[in-house]
Amino acid sequence: MISRRNIRVKVVQSLYAVESESGDMSEEKAVQLLKKYLDQTSELFLFLVFLITEVARYAEIHAKNKASKHLPSQEDLTINTKIAGNTLLWNILEIPGFASGVKERGFSNQVESAIVKRIYLKLIESEEYKAYILAESRDKKSEKSLLTFVFTDLIMADDYVTEYIEERFVQWDDDSEMLYQMMMNFLAKPTLFNFKLLVGNEKREYALSLLKTAITKKELTMDIITPKLKNWDADRIAVLDMIILRLGVCELMFFETIPAKVTINEYIDVAKSYSTNQSGHFVNGILDNIHKEMITDGKLHKVDFKKPS
Repeated sequence: MISRRNIRVKVVQSLYAVESESGDMSEEKAVQLLKKYLDQTSELFLFLVFLITEVARYAEIHAKNKASKHLPSQEDLTINTKIAGNTLLWNILEIPGFASGVKERGFSNQVESAIVKRIYLKLIESEEYKAYILAESRDKKSEKSLLTFVFTDLIMADDYVTEYIEERFVQWDDDSEMLYQMMMNFLAKPTLFNFKLLVGNEKREYALSLLKTAITKKELTMDIITPKLKNWDADRIAVLDMIILRLGVCELMFFETIPAKVTINEYIDVAKSYSTNQSGHFVNGILDNIHKEMITDGKLHKVDFKKPS
């Protein structure tokens, strides 16, 4: 599932896109953009999972092509297709929403066989694959490790493949790091995912609430942030950093079920990943300062879900 960190990134991107375009921000436009971004991320994630499965299943196509040669050699007739029966692969194929999502988006017709073949041929030359097919038994760890290798070392690390993906998904540059972590979580526990609900109702509600709060409370949050900037000129601070700070303050003030420490750490990470090299330190200092002041003034109200001892 798309995590809250992923949601925060999408809200940041939505606000940045709208505010960069015009000084007068339309809440309706921002909401539409956020929904679009969430849908695009879900589609791209589904495509990446589909690409992994296509590479694994290509073993059977490869074996069939070799065997159908006019004068096949013994090697041609004994192509190992163990990966096509990978247990994790078949768990993925049975996940709710996977097959229907692939069909609805026409991925089977969009994915070029040449790109799948390229990845597969690099796979079968790898030491990881050779060790995999030599093992007589199947175990969850090796099944997962091989599909993870396909993604991390053969898809993400191949410039030709990533350029191919970028041509089809304009948000690849913005989302690649986020999607990498999503895929690691997915391959670890694929049965927890439902491709029909990659963004569940609770996450979608959180996303929209965070976005709308950041818009309606912009003046209030700026009044809180500006005095903490000291020698910094608010107008000269990166727009992205200011948006991240505003969202952080919104969560501290209006999202009582999210622990303050979680909010601060999450936005520090977002700043490090999506803004400048100094942004993480900058956001940390400002949000920590605001957090301490809120505690001192008795303005921090968080729900404690810890069970009584």
